Amino acid sequence: MFTGFSKEDFNTFKIEGLEERMDAIKTRIQPKFADIGNELKDDLQALAGNELHVHIAKHARRTVNPPNDTWMAFCHDKRGYKKHPHFQIGLWDDHLFVWLAFIYELPGKDEIARKLQKEITNLHELPNDFVFSMDHMKKEAKLLQDLTSSDLERFENVKKAEFLVGRQLAVQNPILSDREAFLEWVLETYRPLIPFYRNAF
Repeated sequence: MFTGFSKEDFNTFKIEGLEERMDAIKTRIQPKFADIGNELKDDLQALAGNELHVHIAKHARRTVNPPNDTWMAFCHDKRGYKKHPHFQIGLWDDHLFVWLAFIYELPGKDEIARKLQKEITNLHELPNDFVFSMDHMKKEAKLLQDLTSSDLERFENVKKAEFLVGRQLAVQNPILSDREAFLEWVLETYRPLIPFYRNAF
């Protein structure tokens, strides 16, 4: 059963070598993702209003460089999540992220971007610890209150541009090692994002 994330989980990304790091991801982190999926799926489905399936990143395309982060996703499509709006939970070496994710492989990205532009005021009204990213491959995120129309225009017009919105926990945050507090924090993050998720369909 999931009991929380430890410093060792985050230190996985300091292990040298693709095979060695992947082994640690598979043994340390992926079982926790599977447990989190089981714990949260029903609650998240109720919030989302549709069936969701749990996906755990396999990093199958990697042949040389080890992954710098890893994640799980909740998506309505059983076969895959990248081409759809989805919910992500994942780790870098120094923080955990929880996103509503619209990534570059999404068909109709331009239409979703235009919808988000109309809702920028509502995005700005989310709690002040919400952040956003335009690239899931990069660790950095910006405060959601600093989101501009030009950011969303870039998401609309630049093929590789993405939009991920949610919250993060630094590695030293005690919530990470408290099972109940963590699971509730994830749901608290997703609740105000549900209208943006639903509006994307």
